[in-house]
Amino acid sequence: MAAAVHGVIRATADADAVLLLPVQGAAAFHKKLADAGFRAQLRRGDFMDPIQATLTIDDEFRNRVDLLIGLRGLESAAFGRALAVPFNGTSLRIIGREDFIAMKAFAGGPQDLADASAALIAAGSGIDMPLLRRLTERYGPDALAALDKLLSDTNVS
Repeated sequence: MAAAVHGVIRATADADAVLLLPVQGAAAFHKKLADAGFRAQLRRGDFMDPIQATLTIDDEFRNRVDLLIGLRGLESAAFGRALAVPFNGTSLRIIGREDFIAMKAFAGGPQDLADASAALIAAGSGIDMPLLRRLTERYGPDALAALDKLLSDTNVS
């Protein structure tokens, strides 16, 4: 959904959401979802995993939501920069553009980098470059190198 908000339209049957939840609370939240009748699976990352825990919820229609808990490098201020987007009579909080691009550079997969590139192109000069660089630096040197390549490839500066 965030990809669509930031200029990337593609089909998907799953969604990711980042929760501001201490990883210690993941098991209790998992139990609440299971008690409410949801099919949910809790996976904890190991020491090297950039995501401390993932709570996956799916249904009989093959829809899936991955709730990401404890994303290494994500600053809590990202939740304050989130955008309110109208959706089906309510609003969803969607990660801001610079946070989205930084997270995609960190993830580093081909689709992630394509999403970040499309978001950069769609934003044009509307990117807060100092913020984007600062956020990406939090994810480490590989993410920053990926961002630099994206910026070079898209001619965005």
